[in-house]
Amino acid sequence: MKKPPQRISIFVDVQNIYYTCRQAYSKNFDYNKFWAHATENREVVGAFAYATDRGDEKQQQFQNILRAIGFTVKLKPMLKRKDGTTKADWDVGIALDVYEAAQECDKIILATGDGDFGVLLQRIKQRFDTGTEVYGVPQLSSALLTVEASRFIPISTGLLL
Repeated sequence: MKKPPQRISIFVDVQNIYYTCRQAYSKNFDYNKFWAHATENREVVGAFAYATDRGDEKQQQFQNILRAIGFTVKLKPMLKRKDGTTKADWDVGIALDVYEAAQECDKIILATGDGDFGVLLQRIKQRFDTGTEVYGVPQLSSALLTVEASRFIPISTGLLL
């Protein structure tokens, strides 16, 4: 009897992936190749890309590309601080969504290098026995994150444009 496909949920920290790929390689992440790699012979339960909303046309085109690939795009407005700096942090939103999804799938796929998610991966393994795959730029991914992942997949030339 054929084993059913592994059920996965995908979560992408768009800002983290954008800036780490730019810093390490001066290139952009290839979301189509990532999707093909992460979903091969698997059933996608949910796929979410977390981004900031600056209302600019180029970003909206990018978000439409993500939607066409299969992602639900979640947007958070840029907050402007009194000192002129901006902030749009999705960490809590991503963490809550991952925690909830971990109960309904076999594996969580997380694209980020942010070490703040290490404790989340540890917790979903303990509570739900859900495995995790983390895609990140090796030299810019926190050891706190990579040590907790069931599998760390380095973002390198094969996943770049």
